[in-house]
Amino acid sequence: MAEYAGKVYLVGSGPGDAAYLTVQAQELLARAEVLVYDALVDGELLDLVPETCLKLDVGKRGGQPSTSQTEINRLLVEHCQQGKLVVRLKNGDPFVFGRAESEIKALRKTGCDYEVMPGLSSALVAPLLAGIPLTDPKLSRCFAVVTAHDPDAMNWVSLARIDTLVLLMGGRTLPEIVRRLRGHGRSPDTPVAIIRYAGRPNQQVWEGTLTSIVAETANASLSPCVIVVGEVVGLRKYLQPREQGRRQGKGEAGRGEWGPGDAGTRRRGDTKTRGGLFRFRAFFSIG
Repeated sequence: MAEYAGKVYLVGSGPGDAAYLTVQAQELLARAEVLVYDALVDGELLDLVPETCLKLDVGKRGGQPSTSQTEINRLLVEHCQQGKLVVRLKNGDPFVFGRAESEIKALRKTGCDYEVMPGLSSALVAPLLAGIPLTDPKLSRCFAVVTAHDPDAMNWVSLARIDTLVLLMGGRTLPEIVRRLRGHGRSPDTPVAIIRYAGRPNQQVWEGTLTSIVAETANASLSPCVIVVGEVVGLRKYLQPREQGRRQGKGEAGRGEWGPGDAGTRRRGDTKTRGGLFRFRAFFSIG
């Protein structure tokens, strides 16, 4: 099998905002000759590559035209065989609903060198930035992360029994998610939170229950979002970032709130990483 001088790095970008990009990912972007990136990648990250870097948008968004996985695989192989340093930038973590396995198989089959770099998954980042712990000694001893774009493919009997559910890609299927959970025995009073654009300056959070959340978000644009279902959502009133609490106001549905402002305003107290990125410090208020 032929070997090529190029190399493909499958890199997790985190939830989107540059503040949550790993230093390793930042350094690879600074060296990239070809950037193949997803739709949800923040535009700020595109400015971190050299001016000579070839940028290829292959983003996948539900219900919209997108580049096929076969074509993405072909692009990665082609540019690697040309001896290029290729960064395949994926939202979140490459191994959490990131379709990385298909791309790795294509690279291995053609003798292309590759490496996978982890990223912060929105499944973990979004609840934290909204002040929602996924586990709690009394309320939640386990949680599950599931993709919710196809409710018919999910085991609702099992999911309804799990203490805390984190649902990705569920903005378009929220009514069906609620119906299935309630239909399989989940209490209608179970708290629900929806976090949109986690970690970005325009982050928005809605709170409700399995009874109310559909009506409360009826006029809202939810995607891309992370949905959290479970009693731990009720802890948010104690644990949400203090700055976010001060900025509470009406969201698109009339019950949401904007925040965290700190993620985008870069005020005093932020710390700078190599290359000019910032690390976010969240301040929490108890009681």
